[in-house]
Amino acid sequence: MAVQGSATSSDTVERSKLPARPDDSRHVSLWSRVWQERAMYLFILPGFLFFVVFRYLPLAGNIVAFENYSPYQGIIQSEWVGLNNFVQLFQDPRVGQALVNTLVINGLQLIFFFPAPIALALLLNSILSPTVKRVIQTIVYLPYFIGWVVLVSVWQSVLGGDGLLNQALADHGFGAINLMSNPELFKPMMVVQYMWKYVGWGTIIFLAALTKIDPALYESAVVDGARPIRRMWHVTLPGIKGIAILLLILNLGNILTTGFEQILLQEPAVGEQAGQVLDTFVYLEGVVGGNWGLATAVGLFKGVVGTILIVVANKVAHLLGEDGVF
Repeated sequence: MAVQGSATSSDTVERSKLPARPDDSRHVSLWSRVWQERAMYLFILPGFLFFVVFRYLPLAGNIVAFENYSPYQGIIQSEWVGLNNFVQLFQDPRVGQALVNTLVINGLQLIFFFPAPIALALLLNSILSPTVKRVIQTIVYLPYFIGWVVLVSVWQSVLGGDGLLNQALADHGFGAINLMSNPELFKPMMVVQYMWKYVGWGTIIFLAALTKIDPALYESAVVDGARPIRRMWHVTLPGIKGIAILLLILNLGNILTTGFEQILLQEPAVGEQAGQVLDTFVYLEGVVGGNWGLATAVGLFKGVVGTILIVVANKVAHLLGEDGVF
């Protein structure tokens, strides 16, 4: 027994003198692990480069907001004006009107559009026939793949001055109306167009969230005698509450960002008083008008306000016991 114990002790000592195995993950460097997974990082590389080139590098251009920028002089030689562009931002009545229009349109979208994908997802989830569900999904998804130029042309052909609606009214002896050039209806019209284009696509996220709800919860609710409305209220809605709060926080961060192409195509018909938003103001004032400093100041103001709203909304979500965005 003593001999056997001595041999075992000797083997242990010998093994302890051996170098660590090269496949020990604790001793593999970061670059070695990256090289081992190089194929996966190649898939990530295009997206990473996109955000670096089109999201992070342009942030350096925000310095133009503090200059009387001229493309011919460049960023370095342009006159430094400090906060003058921001003073002009808060004094220019055009900026105030564009801000009001932006808040009204986005507020209406938040009230009417945000619940729409949830309601449509609940409706599609309740349909038992797979064929009917696929047909409805295809119909409501199609507008998402239509560009705004085509979409606005379709709406103009139907609701414009020479559209189908006015032809039908004229055939029945009624006066013509042009819904597409009515300043009072412009903002609701933008919301309706936005809903028609994006509501079907927005249901994808909520349909995916509905599939994660444990069917046993519905079975237990049925056993307890809960009717469909109570099952939806106590099982379905709590199951998608987390993703709904996440999307709500992100939408609040974009409260000052409106569909640029959609508004730009239709603003001339109603005038800037009713139709101009911050996005179109930045384009018309900066790219078209050459006032780069003020346009950049407006863009920087939008980014700061959006960031503050996301941080505050995320904090409120944490206080209510939700995960939030971060």
